Amino acid sequence: MGATFVIALREGLEATLIVSILLAYLRQVGRADRSNLVWWGTALAVVMSTAAGSVIFFAGAEFEGTGEQLFEGLVTLSAVIVLTWMIFWMRRQGARLRGDLQGKVDMALTAGGFALASLAFFAVLREGVETALFFYAAAKGTAAPSGAEVAQIAGGVLGLATAATLGILLYRGGIKLDLRSFFRLTGTILVVVAAGLFAFSLHELQEAGVLPFLPGIAFDISSVLPDDAGVGAVMRGLIGYHANPSWLEVAGWIGYLTAVGALFLRPDAVPSQTAAPVSSTTS
Repeated sequence: MGATFVIALREGLEATLIVSILLAYLRQVGRADRSNLVWWGTALAVVMSTAAGSVIFFAGAEFEGTGEQLFEGLVTLSAVIVLTWMIFWMRRQGARLRGDLQGKVDMALTAGGFALASLAFFAVLREGVETALFFYAAAKGTAAPSGAEVAQIAGGVLGLATAATLGILLYRGGIKLDLRSFFRLTGTILVVVAAGLFAFSLHELQEAGVLPFLPGIAFDISSVLPDDAGVGAVMRGLIGYHANPSWLEVAGWIGYLTAVGALFLRPDAVPSQTAAPVSSTTS
């Protein structure tokens, strides 16, 4: 539940920030009458994202045996790649997000209503499809075998609801949030989550016979800390803990966490401006 909550919270807040920035800037330039176009684009993006998530989950349910392992391994690996890209993209572009979107709104207002609706649609759709992909990967990679996928989905829904609430409060000026610190903290957590998903993808591809490397069991502590009950199940839900991983899984987890973690936590070469709270755009 924890992994999907963090993923949904971060992705959901990015989406709500985008919508909030668009609406706030329209009000700032005296074009609040065009806000309905932003809402139409956002609503369509939510519908399309939900459809994409449903397709991914239903498609996965159609596979069995080796096909299922191959599908889950490839989808999870794709999710890890996209998640890693998203973490570094926000680290680099987060402080400039508002200015970039405002520039695009200026161009969209000149081009017409369809352009403005499309701007909201594609911006939110990207976040939504990413979230759907991450939901599937996290539900498969961090859910205990006893059937905790429902709990992972519930965690995702709770994360989205929390993100929507924070977005509304930011837009209305009810709270102020240091977005740079928020995205850095959640980014650090997601690096650990992604390491677990990466190890799971290697496990599935190894089981499918695609990666016949380092197949031996590195350790087995299932009798002490099983991954399908108690603390072990919680750890699996948070970081993808596996009680009896192969050497390939261990190498993948350590390698990803070390390489990506070092790159993400490295100091900025040039200090960038802290992203201002969205509420400041409404003044």
